Amino acid sequence: MPRRVNIEVPGVRHGDMPIPMAVKIDNMVYSSGIHAMDPDTGAIPDDPKRQVELVFRHMRTIVENAGGSTDDIALVIFNIKDDSLRPLVNEEWLKMFPRDGDRPARNTYLVDLGFGMVIHVLMTAVLEG
Repeated sequence: MPRRVNIEVPGVRHGDMPIPMAVKIDNMVYSSGIHAMDPDTGAIPDDPKRQVELVFRHMRTIVENAGGSTDDIALVIFNIKDDSLRPLVNEEWLKMFPRDGDRPARNTYLVDLGFGMVIHVLMTAVLEG
């Protein structure tokens, strides 16, 4: 078995770019840019709330497809289009990580995103073993 294993999210892709959604090496999982593509439509929805929901869903799928759980997520970097998205991000953050004192590290940057995106995420997870 190769040391590097690509992790995918069914129905989500980086266009025709040869980029996996994430890679697992040993017990580490590193995501590529996680965007809000809807796996059912292949499009990024216009609704900011839906985009935020989708990136959190994709983070969960990535870490679970790598053999872990959201408890293994160590760091999340959010790139958001503007500060008005922070309450939407915080709402989903608290759903995924409800226990005070048991949350990943987090950074948020304001970024001019393309392709109709209002949010773009990078994630690192450390799996048991």
